[in-house]
Amino acid sequence: MSKFLLLILAVVAVWWLAKGFRRKDAAKDAPEAAPEQMVNCSHCGLYLPQSEAIAEGEKFFCCAEHRRRAG
Repeated sequence: MSKFLLLILAVVAVWWLAKGFRRKDAAKDAPEAAPEQMVNCSHCGLYLPQSEAIAEGEKFFCCAEHRRRAG
């Protein structure tokens, strides 16, 4: 009976280790996201991603209120 339990424990340990190695390999193969251009608000100076900023000409703003105040 004890040999049977050791066998089951060994199988579970091997399965667990193999599962962990597969996760590491999958994480290595995943493409990395390209860094996004950061801009700062022309009113308050806050840095934020360009995709989230409100652009007006060459200036960027963090919110509509700051764009309104700068105009």
